[in-house]
Amino acid sequence: MVIGLDFNKDKYLEHIKDKNQILNMRKLLDKIEITLNKYQIQITDFMDPYEIRLSKSILNRFTDLEYCEIGGIEEAERKIIIIYPQYIEIEDVDSFIAALSMEWNSNNLSHRDFLGGILNLGINRNKVGDILIHEGYAQVIVKREVADFILTSLDRIGNQKVKVRQIPIDELKAGQVDYIIKRTVLSSLRLDVLISGAYNLSRNDSQSLIVAQRVKVNWEPVDKVSKEVKQGDMISVKGYGRFILSAIEGISKKGRIKVELKLLI
Repeated sequence: MVIGLDFNKDKYLEHIKDKNQILNMRKLLDKIEITLNKYQIQITDFMDPYEIRLSKSILNRFTDLEYCEIGGIEEAERKIIIIYPQYIEIEDVDSFIAALSMEWNSNNLSHRDFLGGILNLGINRNKVGDILIHEGYAQVIVKREVADFILTSLDRIGNQKVKVRQIPIDELKAGQVDYIIKRTVLSSLRLDVLISGAYNLSRNDSQSLIVAQRVKVNWEPVDKVSKEVKQGDMISVKGYGRFILSAIEGISKKGRIKVELKLLI
């Protein structure tokens, strides 16, 4: 299928209910149009799992192109999508991203510190993939187009000196994920109830956070306070952090739900 200048993008966006994602999906459609009309490989910026799901809901409607997602490691949270004509075989998909190792002499640097240090260089968040924290060093996946700039410009994270070097993609390994286990009992699995239980907030405060669009479930913005949360769901609350409903452990004698939460540090 070759599409012309009258390519109607709106019909591919009708099912997208999140108005904040319309612009991102239009950019994706621009790349699809270039691939189909000019037979060129196109690469998106890094996307979170929610944005990937939305993108695939559009990409899967085009039969004359192929796509793949890469993030450096199999478990990557943030990935780019490579879009290409069916007849092309991409031999080295990893050539579109770069892996950087950042070493320091302290153990008090966090994911937030590294992300802030990179963004302070003027680099857009969408150019940066996962940041994998290890003992004494971090590995950062970025789009290749910004790798050289980071290599030559980044020498400090906060007040801590760091040594940055490029490494082969196959040297990447899953980072440490530190979390606190919290067991509690809840009246239900409603989103506002979970947030209150996780962060010791009142129901009113939890509901205010949700209504203010400061909450995501599995990376998707949610503004419905009564949304039911399932085991394995990831909830993020702006200003508080992220946690996983890791287990539903039964019902107490008073009929309340016993749960295990993993609060990410």
